[in-house]
Amino acid sequence: MSTDSAGRILDAVLTLLSRHGIGGVSMRAVAREAGVALGLVNYHYADKTGLIAAALRRIEEQDIALVEPDPDLPAGERLRIALRRVADPEFLTTEYLSLRLQLWSLAQAAEEFERINTEAQGRYRSGLARLIRAARPDLSRYECAKRAADIDVIQNGLWLTALLGLDRAALRRAVKLCEDIALA
Repeated sequence: MSTDSAGRILDAVLTLLSRHGIGGVSMRAVAREAGVALGLVNYHYADKTGLIAAALRRIEEQDIALVEPDPDLPAGERLRIALRRVADPEFLTTEYLSLRLQLWSLAQAAEEFERINTEAQGRYRSGLARLIRAARPDLSRYECAKRAADIDVIQNGLWLTALLGLDRAALRRAVKLCEDIALA
């Protein structure tokens, strides 16, 4: 939870998206959830679209952090850590997984949201491909990108499966499958 007003506002947007979807996000609802004056929300963000775009970018930053583990670790270990992070308990909560579903659906709500989602996914996959290439320098860039795309699909399925009903054994197998794809 952020302590600065802009951060609290973004936290509120993410909470409202998770609970109520895009229909639950308004400047007033965000101000109420963040515990700030409506004028402060309007000061930081021109409109609802700007609020949601900023929230999407915040999630992108979190996603990129997933594929940037400690650079002092050996390449294979950095890759394994990144692949295992998606199954961390913080990402397997109903609130977070509901937020993910809402963010994915936003791509259909507005062209700007689709662009932000597409670019974010591209950056995540590129980061994952770089980790694979560092661990497996014998693979071509194309092969690393292909493996990163396959892993991304499995990871998204892992989150959807966790939302539908936590099957820890299946989640562990999905993480193992991602490791096998990356390192095979």
